[in-house]
Amino acid sequence: MSSTMLLPKSSSRTALRSTSFALHVRIRHYSVAVGGQAPKRRKVWDSADEAVADVKSGDILLSGGFGLCGTPETLISALSKRKGISGLTAVSNNAGSGDGGLVKMLRAKQLDKLMISYLGGNKYLEQMYLDGGMSLELVPQGTLVERMRAHAAGIPAFYTPTGASTTVETGGIPIRFKKGGFKDGVLIHGNKKEYRVFNGKRYVMEPAIAGDVAFVHAWKADEVGNLMFRYTANNYNSVMARNAKLTIVEAEEIVPAGSLEPNNIHCPGIFVDRIVKATEPKPFEILALAPPSQDGLPMGEMKPSEKTRRRIAKRAAQELRDGYYVNLGVGIPTLVTEYLPDDIKIWLQSENGILGMGPFPTAQQADPDITNAGKETVTLLQGAATFDSSDSFGMIRGGHIDVTVLGAMQVSQAGDIANFMIPGKLVKGIGGAMDLVSNPEKTRVIVAMEHCAKDGSPKIRKECSLPLTGARTVSQIITDLAVFNVNRVRGELELIEVAPGVTVEEIKAKTACDFKVSPNLSQMQ
Repeated sequence: MSSTMLLPKSSSRTALRSTSFALHVRIRHYSVAVGGQAPKRRKVWDSADEAVADVKSGDILLSGGFGLCGTPETLISALSKRKGISGLTAVSNNAGSGDGGLVKMLRAKQLDKLMISYLGGNKYLEQMYLDGGMSLELVPQGTLVERMRAHAAGIPAFYTPTGASTTVETGGIPIRFKKGGFKDGVLIHGNKKEYRVFNGKRYVMEPAIAGDVAFVHAWKADEVGNLMFRYTANNYNSVMARNAKLTIVEAEEIVPAGSLEPNNIHCPGIFVDRIVKATEPKPFEILALAPPSQDGLPMGEMKPSEKTRRRIAKRAAQELRDGYYVNLGVGIPTLVTEYLPDDIKIWLQSENGILGMGPFPTAQQADPDITNAGKETVTLLQGAATFDSSDSFGMIRGGHIDVTVLGAMQVSQAGDIANFMIPGKLVKGIGGAMDLVSNPEKTRVIVAMEHCAKDGSPKIRKECSLPLTGARTVSQIITDLAVFNVNRVRGELELIEVAPGVTVEEIKAKTACDFKVSPNLSQMQ
């Protein structure tokens, strides 16, 4: 027989009220026990200098931001002025631009290693790496954010298709060269990854990244640590805030607890330890503005090189259908939208956190918190959504994007693509490209590029000589001379179109592999 005693309804209500009252008293006592009305764990700090005082040499520092958008500049500036700090490992999408971002800490000799996705045009960092002056671990952009999200969720490792059968898997990208630079050899080799095959597809195992300290930039924070981010300034910030032992937030606005609508919170206060006021200005990294005429220059007034680029983009635009979700890489692919028919509407996805990206803004519309993957200012279309980098790359890896159009340095006849580095010469970084080509079964991958390199050498080859971005991923190649379809299974190319005035013999002479000619060969329109 059960020993539970049932109370009358009135007794139950009385007991419930008593319990609620006692709980209320305990909570109130906790809040005022240390004096005044301040909570026991005070999170708002008076200065950034005080907030970063516990960062110590050898720490792993997570730093939010994408380019200069959402970068915790106030905290970085404060730490860069501290003496005696060295041997830090900084984890970020990139290391800043010009004198902004983590470059400050590199110049202060505080950083020994960078774990980033993209160097871009930062020649200072590129030369430091090539000269053996620092360690650099290049990580695909989506993998980088997922490695941090995994640790925050208590997951030690995971499998991803991104980087399979590339130098990311084999550890072929050196982390550090010897003091004499890359000519003297490698001091620290890249990390070789385990792999497994699931349902016939290759995946690499990536370990989680655990941060000691996270620097985060927020739009709004309340006094208990709840955070809101603004547009693409969310990027890595939300995930990094959840990861580290010590999370320090700089916020543009600090408001009393209860001021933020609970349904609008992007990161709950449980993850946040310290908050300071953001005091550094928010710069435009690349202030890209709409031209006075959306049509731009007539083709007759353009330079020959620009005409070539636009012919390729115009042909690539014919592959897009109404309602498609599309990601466009930098360079030639960014021109594709200028050649869409009026009855075609697509949803552009930018990997830094936009779905429904619009054209360049006017000077009045420009906003440093709304940028594209090339760090240029853009606008948002009606119906657009913004989100963090974790959600963005979930869309990409998961195959929810219909088409991605990328540039390339080389493409093989089997659909391999190389577009991120030239060993010993050019180290721009991986960025989001490896993720964008990681699910070719669901996302169609189109390469839009010039047929030959500047030195005249063929860019379409039997095998790529440069490090691969993806193996057997490309479905179609569009150049200034021709259009090829790629059979990734058989490793074959089929020529389906030639440009006006171009012969099949010319294409054979400028293509470093065999290909079939379609019986329905037509002229590029």
